[in-house]
Amino acid sequence: MKFKKVIKIVLGIIVFLTLPSLLLFGFIYFKYNEDLPQGIPSEQADLLAQKMLNALDYEAFKETDFIEWTFKNRHHYKWDKYNNICTVLWKEHKVDLHLNYPERSKAYIHSFNVVGEQRDAIVQTALDYFNNDSFWLVAPYKVFDPGVERSIVNLENGNKGLLVTYTSGGSTPGDSYLWQLDANGKPESFKMWTSILPIDGIEASWSDWVITESGAQLPTFHKILFLGIELTHVKAEKKPYLRSKPKN
Repeated sequence: MKFKKVIKIVLGIIVFLTLPSLLLFGFIYFKYNEDLPQGIPSEQADLLAQKMLNALDYEAFKETDFIEWTFKNRHHYKWDKYNNICTVLWKEHKVDLHLNYPERSKAYIHSFNVVGEQRDAIVQTALDYFNNDSFWLVAPYKVFDPGVERSIVNLENGNKGLLVTYTSGGSTPGDSYLWQLDANGKPESFKMWTSILPIDGIEASWSDWVITESGAQLPTFHKILFLGIELTHVKAEKKPYLRSKPKN
């Protein structure tokens, strides 16, 4: 009898802890879940994408040599954008991540060099972190990357939305994002259809923009439902001395 009582108590605790979460998920799912809209690839889509880049001063971003930021106070990045090498730091780990040649990357734990399969695993983790966390910083600037499809979607408010699908690259190819822009073309938000989210069409704000030293405009906060993604210590600079050296 005592054993049965313990089982009942354990089951009761499990139900008590999980039922509210299940109810909340169900509410969010039925309220926000949307099918991926069918966009129309066209020259108009490319023009809208270009308008977004112009609103953010894409030329300044192209001339930016160094970007630094912290993602949710957990992952820290120092990105030599000119050579495409990024130092990634989290907990006791440090990775000098060669984005063009990952095999050249070096990994450290408590400042000790790591080799072999352990190095490979840590480098892959750093790459996954970079792909995700940098996207929340520079996604608007990636709309003309190789493998990106752009199309126009008619929004409910009568405006045009820019649907962007990444058919290759990154950690999760196939993801789609529907950008909503203001009258000048500056991003206000996007809706997401991604493999890692259980709900399609969730909206994230793009706000709290800062104009960096290089002139590139970068966001410092995103709101998703009742959650927030904060990016701090955001810096972007031109480093003329880098351009005097050959690329790695």
